[in-house]
Parts: sequence; structure tokens; C-alpha cells
Amino acid sequence: MACVAASACGVGGYQPWWDGDKGIGATSGGDDGGDAGDVGDAPGAPDGGAEGDPPGHDGGSAPGPPLHDVMFVLMAYQSWGSIEGSTSAPYINGTLLPMGAHAEAYFAAAGQTGESEPNVVWLEAGDDFGITDNGSPARNLQATQQHLVDQLEAAGVSWKAYVEHIAPGTCPIVDRYPFRTWHVPFLFFDDVVGSPPSSSAPRCLQHVAPFTQLATDLQNGTMPRYAFIVPDFCDDMHDDCNTGDPIRQGDDWLAAHVPPLLASQAYADGGVVFVAWDFSPDGNVPIGLIALSARARAGYASQAMLDTSSTLRSLQEIFGVGPLLGGAAAATDVGDLFTSFP
Repeated sequence: MACVAASACGVGGYQPWWDGDKGIGATSGGDDGGDAGDVGDAPGAPDGGAEGDPPGHDGGSAPGPPLHDVMFVLMAYQSWGSIEGSTSAPYINGTLLPMGAHAEAYFAAAGQTGESEPNVVWLEAGDDFGITDNGSPARNLQATQQHLVDQLEAAGVSWKAYVEHIAPGTCPIVDRYPFRTWHVPFLFFDDVVGSPPSSSAPRCLQHVAPFTQLATDLQNGTMPRYAFIVPDFCDDMHDDCNTGDPIRQGDDWLAAHVPPLLASQAYADGGVVFVAWDFSPDGNVPIGLIALSARARAGYASQAMLDTSSTLRSLQEIFGVGPLLGGAAAATDVGDLFTSFP
């Protein structure tokens, strides 16, 4: 596996991940089953591929098994321009970008640049349901079964949220700083948390777990197929929590917690790790989306226009569930980041 350990990837002495044209993959010499030419020539790349091939949808062979499991890490509140090339983000720039693919033109949901919660709910349902603030689950509760995890359960696909800084044995329907409810989309649907929301809602207790449970599930091989991982406000780049540098705070957290995901059996068996941001307070500007997988186009910087609906559509395609939800129906998936997709 390429560049899993930070010490092996030059993080201590930061160097930009790109060398010349960011659209040409710079591999890190790992055992991903391809060579540098494979990345540059993949269909959909700016400089190669058969004309008319859908971006990222390679009809040929690809390294590793088909995409099967998703480990989704939700970061927050930063524009991509504040992260890419920043000396405050040595792990992202020195490790994750060379080994994975990322989007240069990934945006929050259409019209949603003011708050986190509408974008996070959109990630689950392809709609913001008129939510415009970071209100509590009790305030912004939705009575619908048209959202992703309902489709997953109907298809027999396991899922769990791993949420940092929540109390065990309690459905976290109330803020407990540095935990904020609005970064956990499942808490805003009454078929998960009840109506009114209850701290003892059985389905929530079954599927929303403290972040500490993640290490246990990784070690025991009991990871769900869809793992939604939520750092708290000190670790997701939202607040600096007295460090003076929220980007470095989040980068350090990723450096500590992404390598175990990449070393897991779930990842080896067709897993993909997405690291994505919810929105930027700077307005309608690109935010971050990074894909790590044996099928990701290593070192590739996609110029495809993507947004939160693209991510939701891609999750539905990976898990083979439908119908496409809300904005996902008209969205372009994230296939450009991969040698083949899904």
C-alpha cells in the first residue's frame, strides 16, 4: 500500500504534492497495481483516454477488487484554496494527495453556502428540506424515509456513524461541545431518532456510536459497509480550540486516524476512503474532496464540476441502491477520480 505511514511520505518536511501539471498523476511507487502511465492515460484525464469515454469509467481492468465499502470522513468549514499547498496541512498535501485523487472544483450543495447543516442533510437525502440554519434535530426534524440509510438497510447494506466526543449509550440529539449535532445527518430524520427526537431512540443507538468504537470495529473486522466518521469541532478544521491553527489541528487528526482506515481489511477488500468538507463560509468556492482507493487515480487533480449531490449519487452507485435521491438524479458522479467506477 502506498504512503500509509506519514513518516514514509515526507510529511515532516513539507513539499508540494504536485510536480508540474497537476492533472498528471504522480504516483508514490506503491503496490497499487498500475504505473505512472496508467494515471495519465486513464479515460477522462485531460491528456488521454478515448474520445467519448465517460470520465473515470474505464472499460478496461483496474487494480484491486470492485468498490465495496465506504469510509467517509466529514471535515468542515474550509475552502479548498485554504488547504491545498498550505504548510498547515502537511499530511493532506504530502501524503493524501499523492496517493489519492482529489477534486479541484467540488462545491457545496446548490445555493447552500451559509451553514453546515443544510449541506450535511443534503449529503444524506439530496435536499435541504428548507433548512437554512444549524438548528437542533428537534427544530429541523424531517419526516421522510427518502434518504440514503433507509435505502441501505432495505438492500441489506450495513451502516454506522462514528462520532467524536459523544457519550456512549445515548443518541446524541443535543450539542455537547465540541460535538455538534449538525454534522451528523442521520439525527435529522424521525425514522432514526424518533418524533420527537429521543436520546434513547433504538435505531439511533444501534447505528450512531462514539468514535472510540471505530478502533474496536477495525480490529475485530466488524466494520459496516458504510462508515460515516465525524471528528468534533476541534478536529474537523472548524474551530482552532486554542491551537491558533484549525487547519493544522484537522490535518494532525487526519494523520493520526486515516492510516488505520487504509491498513484495514475493509479497505483492502475494495474499500474507499472519502475525505470531504461540508461547506466554506467564503461563499460559492471549491471545497475539498479526496478519494483514497486502489482504484483512485493517484496524484490526480480532477477539474470535473462536482458538488454534494455528486457525492450522494456516487454513494448510491457504489452500494447499488435507488432511486436516486433529490439532486443526485441530475448530478455527475465522482467517477473522474477513479480508474473505473463504481
